[in-house]
Amino acid sequence: MAEEEAFEEEAQRVFDALDGLVAMEDPAAQARAISRILKEQPKRNQQLKAIRRTFVLDQRAAKVPYRTIATQLGVSSGTVQDIERGYSGSGSDRPKSTRRRTADDDSPGGE
Repeated sequence: MAEEEAFEEEAQRVFDALDGLVAMEDPAAQARAISRILKEQPKRNQQLKAIRRTFVLDQRAAKVPYRTIATQLGVSSGTVQDIERGYSGSGSDRPKSTRRRTADDDSPGGE
């Protein structure tokens, strides 16, 4: 429980910092700060996604079910599967299925 509180506290600090940025009174300083954050954020996103993916891969190697990992991360099971496969962002960067659906397929995804 203490670890969950620490997580919430850390996340809240980030949100508070972003709120402080929005509340800045000097428009020029605000714009400069926003520019700096937007410039750095893609690199940080890559780092954060890699850390999260390592966690998912470690959990899957330990045979932890997708649903359990999803609950731990606060995301859907499908998102956990995407993370495991190395997908991120929109569905446009995912490989297309090479299998064609037939009338005999019962599953919604055709698999």
